[in-house]
Amino acid sequence: MSLINTQVQPFKANAFKNGQFIEVTEKDLQGKWSVLIFMPAAFTFNCPTEIEDAAEHYDEFQKAGAEVYIVTTDTHFSHKVWHETSPAVGKAKFPLVGDPTHALTNAFGVHIPEEGLALRGTFVIDPSGTIKTMEVHDNAIARDVSETVRKLKAAQFVASHPNEVCPAKWKEGAKTITPSLDLVGKI
Repeated sequence: MSLINTQVQPFKANAFKNGQFIEVTEKDLQGKWSVLIFMPAAFTFNCPTEIEDAAEHYDEFQKAGAEVYIVTTDTHFSHKVWHETSPAVGKAKFPLVGDPTHALTNAFGVHIPEEGLALRGTFVIDPSGTIKTMEVHDNAIARDVSETVRKLKAAQFVASHPNEVCPAKWKEGAKTITPSLDLVGKI
């Protein structure tokens, strides 16, 4: 079953952010756009490259009114040490959320039970807590966070323009499509 257009279920998790331990719940996702980026585990190979990529795009997320949450199956304590020891992870100014109980990875359908790890899942969530985009793929394939920014902006656009759709490769400011009977078979 797809999670698209479903509500984020209640959760509570600990995270490391900007030198402090914080608690993150589903309530933190309400009232603003959120991007949850699931990764297998701390101290792995591809994960730091993705965190660095997210950090390099963080200003774009913030300008779009969105918060980024990185989630792994580790603890917030591991994330503190990871942040302090990895130059790439040290660039993160967003919460590094620990999910050692696998509650989040199971709720979002990215848990690998045989390994106790998460698949690489990316979810864009609207201010009401509704999942608008999801992408899940093999752990050997790292993401390009610029595509996540594009999907966030497309989700925001269609939320504020409910009679329009964003075509393939749409970028902010580009032309959209207003669906109509006249367009059927003509695009």
